[in-house]
Amino acid sequence: QVQLVESGGGLVQAGGSLRLSCAASGRTFGRYAMGWFRQAPGKEREFVAAITWSGGPTDYADYVRGRFTISRDNAKNTVYLQMNSLKPDDTAVYYCAVASSAFLRRGEEQYDYWGQGTQVTVSS
Repeated sequence: QVQLVESGGGLVQAGGSLRLSCAASGRTFGRYAMGWFRQAPGKEREFVAAITWSGGPTDYADYVRGRFTISRDNAKNTVYLQMNSLKPDDTAVYYCAVASSAFLRRGEEQYDYWGQGTQVTVSS
């Protein structure tokens, strides 16, 4: 049974930073790509960032590129999302997910397992 537990969310002022963590268990973590998605109130869930199994190539949505950084530590079975220069539009529940392959993916249907999410609220 795969389990993903996100942490690090909270309330921050615009321009501030947060670091999200996602701890994984129950699967050979290092073989699969990982991703972060988010869902704002009244909106569909959207892709934020992804990282390959090796932690090398990464992919970002245009609306976070240059502000967010995804990374992973396979020894700790953990993936991170460093979020800087936060904006009120970044307010959402953030989810981490395990992909069905080792390579970068953007589509939700290409991810097998999901965490429960962590709330990020950015005040203006």
